[in-house]
Amino acid sequence: MAKKAVITGITGQDGYYLANFLLNKGYEVYGMHRRSSLDIEERIADLRGKIKLVHGDVTDTSSLVNILQKVNPDEFYNLAAQSFVPDSWTQLESTAEITGLGVLKCLEAIRLTNRDIKFYQASSSEMFGNTPESPQNENSPFLPRSPYGFSKVFGYHATINYRESFGIHASNGILFNHESSKRGKQFVTRKISHSVAEIKTGKQDYSLGLGNLNAKRDWGYALDYVEAMWMMLQQEKPGDFVIGTGETHSVREFAEEAFGVAGITVKWEKKGVDERGYDATTGREIVSVDSRLFRPAEIDLLCADPRKARENIGWEPKTDFKGLVKIMVEHDIENLKGKTGG
Repeated sequence: MAKKAVITGITGQDGYYLANFLLNKGYEVYGMHRRSSLDIEERIADLRGKIKLVHGDVTDTSSLVNILQKVNPDEFYNLAAQSFVPDSWTQLESTAEITGLGVLKCLEAIRLTNRDIKFYQASSSEMFGNTPESPQNENSPFLPRSPYGFSKVFGYHATINYRESFGIHASNGILFNHESSKRGKQFVTRKISHSVAEIKTGKQDYSLGLGNLNAKRDWGYALDYVEAMWMMLQQEKPGDFVIGTGETHSVREFAEEAFGVAGITVKWEKKGVDERGYDATTGREIVSVDSRLFRPAEIDLLCADPRKARENIGWEPKTDFKGLVKIMVEHDIENLKGKTGG
């Protein structure tokens, strides 16, 4: 009999890739989403007919209990969150309700229905914030710098408490930044890849506005990271695992690499605090710094130490930084060409 899995956050990047991954493993996949006037199936169009969509809400314990009673899954992956960090400053309560308290309600639904359901919580490197330790591992202190970050800390500790108090197979995946062509365009990596594609194809005649060019992150490929989620739930004992590449690159480097994939070399010029990037061949401005895009509380550096995951569950990233950027930029260029027949 096929295993059954419930995935919250099914319409997001990770939900999409995890659903495909589990389908290829022979799972029966249930994607949970809130009732909406929008046709959410359009966002996961190529999963239509392959997964079963169920209505539910991580902020409503009764709806979660109903789903678990009807589906009786083997595994539950909680990927639901208000996941755009800048918006967490303007959506404080909803971020805390969904990203934080929602985890507790998922765990409580499992406790009330079937404690044999294995639970995965999507924790985040944003929990580390400006921790003095680098790279960050499972024992590094949390010093979150945003409502998103401290809401994730709440969910992280809720997962540990339900594991230790009620014997639930509950694991935290502390995932560092992971990107793909399915990433929303509000996120800096996809904003860069899409803008580069538009500039390359002549569809954008203004420069790419970015915030802190010097912020450094540990960027990996989302398809690699969903495999780590699954691997955690296949272990005899649950645990908490940092998932990342162990390398950092700045926003500036990401932009340079993305333009390079498109055959454009960036030349940087700085006048006071104002920095701009120009096409080294044409002299055209292609990058500008917009102070409005800086976070209220910035995180300068996040870098993973994924040794525990490598040694205990056998996970390692398959895609390097250059490969990730190439995947994203080439997808966006081909997508734009396809829309115009070019």
